[in-house]
Amino acid sequence: QKVSVEVLDHLEHLALVDFRDSEGVERLQKAIQFADQLHEVNTDGVEPMDSVLEDRCLYLREDDVTEGNCTKALLENAREKVEEYFVAPPGNIPLPKLEERETFLQGS
Repeated sequence: QKVSVEVLDHLEHLALVDFRDSEGVERLQKAIQFADQLHEVNTDGVEPMDSVLEDRCLYLREDDVTEGNCTKALLENAREKVEEYFVAPPGNIPLPKLEERETFLQGS
């Protein structure tokens, strides 16, 4: 199943992932083929669920703070931070607009 340039562009903007090489597009096509198998499952008469655990009683535990005051130690793990916040994803590069870039898919 071929992925159109428009769908590819839309997915790149949603996921902030660049699929411009043939390996990336091939991986995406395989993932779509794998997910398409769900269309073969007969779901007639099956009610939609909010959770697979909705028929079970979920027990809540006490929310007791046992550790804390470790902001400084946690922020030492950050590649990039602003004030006391993690910056994520690091190196977030905006993708060019569809009409501004060339892609090998345009010929297909």
